[in-house]
Amino acid sequence: MTKRLFPLFALLMLSVLFIQADDPKMKKIFNGKNLKGWVEPENNIWWSVEDGILKVKSGPDQTGSILWTKKEYEDFVVQADFKMGEGTVDSGIFLRHDSQQIQIGESGSLKRDMTGSPYIPGKGYPVEAEGVAELLKMDDWNTIKTQAVGNKYTVWLNGEEVMNYTSENASEKGPIGIQLHPKRDMSIEYRNIMAAEL
Repeated sequence: MTKRLFPLFALLMLSVLFIQADDPKMKKIFNGKNLKGWVEPENNIWWSVEDGILKVKSGPDQTGSILWTKKEYEDFVVQADFKMGEGTVDSGIFLRHDSQQIQIGESGSLKRDMTGSPYIPGKGYPVEAEGVAELLKMDDWNTIKTQAVGNKYTVWLNGEEVMNYTSENASEKGPIGIQLHPKRDMSIEYRNIMAAEL
């Protein structure tokens, strides 16, 4: 390597190291084979695993269900691919065993898609994710990533940042949950569910 190119090469390598240092190490929290690592609901009729996919479907009485990780998290990033199924899809990612969540699908109260927006009890949807209509694929796989640092939530949909929100009363620690909303006849699929502690 010539003396002229060495400083450029060194700068490039330093840039790569800084990027890797800032990028959290994502680990699979869904193994694609079964519900190991998750708290399976009693008399489970809603959650099943097939060919690497977590299949979610409402039962005949539409009671709804939440699938929780056994592990608890403080500051974290969670990422998953999802594909809308049949019916009125109303799902989401619960943050730290809280009733605060990031919506996937249609809001029951607003009767329109609110994917990527935070639902906060007592406040409803205090902010709405931006640019979702252009990014969301209704008949194909999408990737949603949510970061929770303290009480600040950030969401990316298909690689684009769509939402920032600071909650007034977020829990400090708890598991991550996936929601199947009650009073819905619906299905949705998830795959490549990963998380990283920050």
